[in-house]
Amino acid sequence: MTIQWFPGHMAKARRQVTERLKQIDVVIELLDARLPLSSRNPMIDEIVSGKPRLILLNKADLADEKATSLWINYFKEQGLRTLPIDALSGKGVGKLPELCHELAADMLNKRTERGMQARAVRIMILGIPNVGKSSLINRLAKRSVAQTGDRPAVTKAQQWVKMGDTLDLLDTPGILWPKFEDPMVGLRLAASGAIKDELIDFGEVALFVIEYMMKYYPEQLIERFKLKELPEDKLTMLEEVGRKRGCLVSGGHIDYDKAGEIFLRELRSGKLGTITIERPVDWLEQTNETESC
Repeated sequence: MTIQWFPGHMAKARRQVTERLKQIDVVIELLDARLPLSSRNPMIDEIVSGKPRLILLNKADLADEKATSLWINYFKEQGLRTLPIDALSGKGVGKLPELCHELAADMLNKRTERGMQARAVRIMILGIPNVGKSSLINRLAKRSVAQTGDRPAVTKAQQWVKMGDTLDLLDTPGILWPKFEDPMVGLRLAASGAIKDELIDFGEVALFVIEYMMKYYPEQLIERFKLKELPEDKLTMLEEVGRKRGCLVSGGHIDYDKAGEIFLRELRSGKLGTITIERPVDWLEQTNETESC
């Protein structure tokens, strides 16, 4: 599945981010804990090069805790501080101001040495659509200052949010790249809800996730859909989902699209349990496969 989606406001957002970066002390990169690299804009490293950066793994409550630990170690090896959070409940968010001040310490010390007046640390939040930026801002500000929604691209413009006297926070629209060169990235993003549902094939995306869960989370499939044992293949598993959820058409056949949609709704809401749909090893395997071609 190849998805191309780069609305005009996203191209404008990239230009605005680049222009405003010189005003920023610390960049917060917000990722989906269930698919950290797939939810990471590959342009980010190029855009924010040289700025102190903090990686936030949002929706950690929906992710596999063991897999999250693997990702924290992955980013640590790259010299990046990482913090798992849940913006909706606020878990982990309280540590954010302290970490931002630690990352901005050099800048703050230089201002003091030059006799300059103290000011708030200026932070920019970057991330792809539907990863939870607005929810995080509202949680940090302790009031509703950013529009939220369960559909991608809710935020359409930049805005400064003052958080007391110590932090000034710049929100930006979600930025996606023009083309997902790796089809696996597109499938993971579609599964998480980062891509508008109107653009995806529910059945195809559900089959991708089912295959991954059959490898890493078989017991959760068996328990959720009340199966005696795991089916032999992913298509049979999707058919079981369809039967259990009443997705039948004339002749008793399965409505694969409807079954896939229901499966993805349950995945996104956490009803299938805590699921991470990519691990660092997956990227290593993909790299090796590409090099061998």
